[in-house]
Amino acid sequence: MENWGLVTYRETALLIDPKNSCSSSRQWVALVVGHELAHQWFGNLVTMEWWTHLWLNEGFASWIEYLCVDHCFPEYDIWTQFVSADYTRAQELDALDNSHPIEVSVGHPSEVDEIFDAISYSKGASVIRMLHDYIGDKDFKKGMNMYLTKFQQKNAATEDLWESLENASGKPIAAVMNTWTKQMGFPLIYVEAEQVEDDRLLRLSQKKFCAGGSYVGEDCPQWMVPITISTSEDPNQAKLKILMDKPEMNVVLKNVKPDQWVKLNLGTVGFYRTQYSSAMLESLLPGIRDLSLPPVDRLGLQNDLFSLARAGIISTVEVLKVMEAFVNEPNYTVWSDLSCNLGILSTLLSHTDFYEEIQEFVKDVFSPIGERLGWDPKPGEGHLDALLRGLVLGKLGKAGHKATLEEARRRFKDHVEGKQILSADLRSPVYLTVLKHGDGTTLDIMLKLHKQADMQEEKNRIERVLGATLLPDLIQKVLTFALSEEVRPQDTVSVIGGVAGGSKHGRKAAWKFIKDNWEELYNRYQGGFLISRLIKLSVEGFAVDKMAGEVKAFFESHPAPSAERTIQQCCENILLNAAWLKRDAESIHQYLLQRKASPPTV
Repeated sequence: MENWGLVTYRETALLIDPKNSCSSSRQWVALVVGHELAHQWFGNLVTMEWWTHLWLNEGFASWIEYLCVDHCFPEYDIWTQFVSADYTRAQELDALDNSHPIEVSVGHPSEVDEIFDAISYSKGASVIRMLHDYIGDKDFKKGMNMYLTKFQQKNAATEDLWESLENASGKPIAAVMNTWTKQMGFPLIYVEAEQVEDDRLLRLSQKKFCAGGSYVGEDCPQWMVPITISTSEDPNQAKLKILMDKPEMNVVLKNVKPDQWVKLNLGTVGFYRTQYSSAMLESLLPGIRDLSLPPVDRLGLQNDLFSLARAGIISTVEVLKVMEAFVNEPNYTVWSDLSCNLGILSTLLSHTDFYEEIQEFVKDVFSPIGERLGWDPKPGEGHLDALLRGLVLGKLGKAGHKATLEEARRRFKDHVEGKQILSADLRSPVYLTVLKHGDGTTLDIMLKLHKQADMQEEKNRIERVLGATLLPDLIQKVLTFALSEEVRPQDTVSVIGGVAGGSKHGRKAAWKFIKDNWEELYNRYQGGFLISRLIKLSVEGFAVDKMAGEVKAFFESHPAPSAERTIQQCCENILLNAAWLKRDAESIHQYLLQRKASPPTV
């Protein structure tokens, strides 16, 4: 909490043990400290006029935390991680019909809790990042200085910020930004290209991107979109910057040879998704394989395609083919995003009888990088290598990759017997792997390790993986443990969430557990964001239409006012999952079978 003169933290957001803290915890602490200190200016020195402008506090602090960490720890490549952690997360939520604009008029106090979500924080931060890029660093700083000086010790509204930035930059900031803060959602830019002698003609059109595929409504909203365009001649530089202020535009890129690719949204900074014509997409794919596309652009391309498939605009099989092009990928954040999307797909396919086939696919995609990395740090490795190793081994272990599983069991045994203590960065993947493929004895050992741990970080690490266990009676044991004295109340949510995300059976058991213990859970968490998080984590993996009805009915008879919007979003997501499954399950299955019959040559 960012009080002026006394910032308070929970232990895991502040304390680092040089020996026993893993790289992701160090990074988390750096980001949280940066975020809370940013509030000394955005929130304390200048305070928002009313809750409607909450995003000025949270969006700014969420943007500045990355600015701070990038300044202090350039080796973290934190801005690339921003795209995976905040930008894509915000787009996922903002594509739903039950999203909300960044600026929400707030009447009742219970509505305040509802807007402490990924829209205020992550979308807020993402549009500020886009604005900073559009204005340029020098004018942005000048405008911010004017704003903070003028409103210090006072209250301000969003309009006041736009005015300062407009004065500093001479650009139509209010007109542009109102399209991003006052209406919900964001655009999908469709682009096709044509070679005209030495130039490339691009045809752009924008329409609202919807998780359900197409916009149904009277007037489709429009945005003023700052667009950057790069080519293979210089992938790191914008060849052209334009402001797209109408539904359709034609753009001419001078001197672009027929064999050069063209890409929109350099650095994945603009808050929109891009859909390329098949010819344009085809020409971009080699840039993934040979790494000539910058990492954040490789990530953005893959994430856009995944979302288009999820929305039913393209086929999921197309995305699986693109994912296979990432065999040479060295970048942690790109892998993290791929892993996240494959996780979503695995959860979806856990509702089918070919779940094992998608696990084979995961093993095929992740084993080359797993072999290159090995289990132990090599000389000269840094923060990102440690994060990548943990991610890849966890993914392979969870999917049941034989060599990874054997090595994890061996190292776990040495760790428990005190022969060779696991490094902090390997603990999560090893714990997860042995639990998922273990028995009651493994779970008992983990609970014992939890009891013995004197560091809150280690306790949380164990709590988050307990749900990986697959046997029904052990799942019950973990759920009972979640509400016991052993677990801090604020951490119960991640134990239950871990069970729900761990397996198909876990999902059903966690939902039943929540219904059976609703009174206790609600009394514990009402009026805070933990109740929303609990609901989201436990039901978002379902993919059957009737489950959406069941969730809706349960909360109609057990109201949770501060989580109303979350419940609507969850029900919408369940219906979207069900539609995705109906649409694509068969073609995915055929593709995986055919792949097995003739494995791809790398």
